[in-house]
Amino acid sequence: MAGRELAEYEDYDDATAADVGGEERARPIPRISIQCFCETPDVAQAIQVAAEDRRLTKAHLSIHMGGLPAAVVHYQESPTPNLIIVESRLPRQQLIGELDQLAESCDAGTKVIVIGQTNDVVLYRELLKRGVSEYLIAPVNPMQVMEGISNLYNDPESDPVGHVYTFVGAKGGVGSSTICHNVAWTLSEVLSSNVIIADLDLAFGTTGLDFNQDPVQGIAEALASPERLDEVLLDRLLTKCSERLSIFAAPVVLDRDYDLSADACDMVLDVARQNVPYVVVDLPHSWTSWTKRILLQSDEIVITASPDLANLRNAKNVIDLLKQSRKNDKPPQLVINTLGMPKRPEISVKEFEQAIGLKALAVIDFDSETFGQAANNGQMIEELNAKAKAASGFRDIAMALANRRELRVEKKSALAPFLEKLKLKR
Repeated sequence: MAGRELAEYEDYDDATAADVGGEERARPIPRISIQCFCETPDVAQAIQVAAEDRRLTKAHLSIHMGGLPAAVVHYQESPTPNLIIVESRLPRQQLIGELDQLAESCDAGTKVIVIGQTNDVVLYRELLKRGVSEYLIAPVNPMQVMEGISNLYNDPESDPVGHVYTFVGAKGGVGSSTICHNVAWTLSEVLSSNVIIADLDLAFGTTGLDFNQDPVQGIAEALASPERLDEVLLDRLLTKCSERLSIFAAPVVLDRDYDLSADACDMVLDVARQNVPYVVVDLPHSWTSWTKRILLQSDEIVITASPDLANLRNAKNVIDLLKQSRKNDKPPQLVINTLGMPKRPEISVKEFEQAIGLKALAVIDFDSETFGQAANNGQMIEELNAKAKAASGFRDIAMALANRRELRVEKKSALAPFLEKLKLKR
């Protein structure tokens, strides 16, 4: 890549990754029924918080008190669900005895997670012999609960489910689509990863224009019959823009009504994320049941805003909602775009950040010439001019979303070996 030969990229280390997003360990849980029997309010609270997380929205989870004895009594007269979670503070032998009674009522295929109080290897082995799927030691937090469930229903040997990154503007016309497309292109080029851009602005989407493509089919066909979408049909509906970047283009015709369902969007994005590491969603600036669902279900959210009062108000409203609804996720990312537009009164970056309680991931300066020429050419900013300041900003966004960091290798002078020898002599 021109102008960036000395840049290398690596994953964050474990400690950093935990800070950046420990939720990566837990994958989405399929449509299963889960019944929990708790003894303590703390464990019940942890499970309740987990139940409200986006990764468990498809599962049906209920919580009961009474622990293992209550579970034994309950299933003597009721069928067992896909998964039973029981908390028990009983000593080893009593715990084993109660589990043996529970096993007599369990249907074939029912999995069991036990939450106990002691770190006992002998107990753990006894539980495994009796078919218990997982043993967690209290106190537990919501992420441990989700990870324990996720490990039972996601094959650790299979390819990981792809990430969904959703880009939305705090206001119409703030350049969210441009940011989205440039970041997606950067992910595909810099990380050499397969990326799909899903353009959900069906009436006015610009993905085809920005990549100089005129697709015949696209995302509207998939959304019309989401139950038919599989790997083969997905490949036929995608438009390939480069070796690793494909677009799910919007039809951009106005003689059709686009009344999307949240379930249809879920199904289409689920198929896409099963086939590529990164699905980048270009979400229109509108507030409907399906746009809200996509935001709440996304792995990462990027809000693009211009530095004015209306953008500040809207961005704060969206960010507050996301923080409240996604307690186990990182806050959304903020990108301030078109900073320094001539003759426009602006709120300073510092004031903007303070008002919404979030530091901007990137600040993109107003540059009508570069962005206008790239749009007219159907190119990304870095394709047009690798030295453009915005190209560096797009890389920063892409690397932050992918939990990567850039390692800059300093260019050494030809005299470096001689200078090192002189230092040693001194």
